[in-house]
Amino acid sequence: MRLLSGTWVEVLYLAAAVCFILALKGLSSPRSARRGNLIGAGGAAIALLVTFLASDLDHLPWILLAIGVGSALAVPAARLVQMTQMPQLVALFNGVGGGAAAVVALMELAVIARAGGQVDHGSLAAVAFTVLVGSVSFSGSVVTFLKLQEIMTTRPVVVPGAAPLLVGGIAVSVGLALWLFLAGELWLGLLLLVAGLALGVMVVLPVGGADVPIVISLLNAFTGLTVAAGGFVLKNTLLLVAGTLVGASGTILTRLMAAAMGRSVLGVMFGALRGGSTAGSTAVSDRPVKSVSPEDVAILLGYARKVVVVPGYGLAVAQAQHTIRELAEVLEGKGIEVLYGIHPVAGRMPGHMNVLLAEANVPYEALKEMDEVNPEFRTTDVVLVVGANDVVNPAARTTPSAPIYGMPILEVADAQQVIFLKRSMRPGFAGIENELLYDPRTSLLFGDAKDSLTKVLGAVKTL
Repeated sequence: MRLLSGTWVEVLYLAAAVCFILALKGLSSPRSARRGNLIGAGGAAIALLVTFLASDLDHLPWILLAIGVGSALAVPAARLVQMTQMPQLVALFNGVGGGAAAVVALMELAVIARAGGQVDHGSLAAVAFTVLVGSVSFSGSVVTFLKLQEIMTTRPVVVPGAAPLLVGGIAVSVGLALWLFLAGELWLGLLLLVAGLALGVMVVLPVGGADVPIVISLLNAFTGLTVAAGGFVLKNTLLLVAGTLVGASGTILTRLMAAAMGRSVLGVMFGALRGGSTAGSTAVSDRPVKSVSPEDVAILLGYARKVVVVPGYGLAVAQAQHTIRELAEVLEGKGIEVLYGIHPVAGRMPGHMNVLLAEANVPYEALKEMDEVNPEFRTTDVVLVVGANDVVNPAARTTPSAPIYGMPILEVADAQQVIFLKRSMRPGFAGIENELLYDPRTSLLFGDAKDSLTKVLGAVKTL
């Protein structure tokens, strides 16, 4: 029995859609991100409740069992995941969304095939699109998860004949989608699903290093589009609206991330096929650098007037955000101005550093985006680079052959002194040396970032 129908369903769906829009607005700023997330969750709860109350559910026990199993897996995963592993969790959840949309479309195709009669080509077009793009999103997201989790290599994987195979895979997938659109047979949908899964793997395998988070964002946009198409198939307006919002926001984010890397989206996706993708490296330089002790760093910091902290993935790995915040507070107590320079792609996803530092109660006012902080470096006495490399590498401006050439960077070389906190001389994701490490004004403090900062903090307190 349906407890809701007609006007009430549409009104509540509209309320949920408004919540999704407000959630996206809230997520645009660190100050309102938590509130935006809660509003989005509220909208999803409304949508789920309305779906139950407005439908005749023939298999309620199975539905509740699926919800229970999904919750039992998702809640611990979301609560226990470390901040450094957030990108791969996003990739995995995104892939599940695309896969779910593809499965739902196949179930609807089975209903259409059994019904016979006149074929609804509009619904078949949406089914074909959902199955193909949803399966690409699922398998591609699984590969990005494996890369970021380092279960497989983070470097581009280019098999012999990769380009012809990819072109052939695209041709076969599009051909099957057209055939499904014309014939509406379930077996064609299953073949299209397999072709899409293979295509997703072929598309993502050649992507490596710093390009992987950009691909996650692109696949997230794909998932949104499949959900929107699924809404068309199921005649559900809310799915159409929500999927369109995710698809549009994911597309915008992908373009912004690619621009922040100084790359095109096509270059990210297919650069390795012509030798141009960023890739991780294990090469270690043996060139001499100026190494310093924690006490040396403390002296430089203690007698500075302005200090800029540049956080990177190494800060996240070491979980040193609380220590760096405590060090900043001690310096500020001595009358020293402390800012944080945030690159758009520092870490492994947009906003990664903002969230990490907010977790340590760093004031939002101290977080300066790249365009805002770059002019500050000319009047900065000491820049403390904690676990970052590519986002401050001058090769982005000076070396046309470098894979990061053209990427906007934090201009830390303009400061009086630069101190790098690094575990080793291993390069960043781009796999190239950072010439700034060998500059006379640059010093390196080797070791775990949290341990090094703790020693620096202790030394600063004694000044």
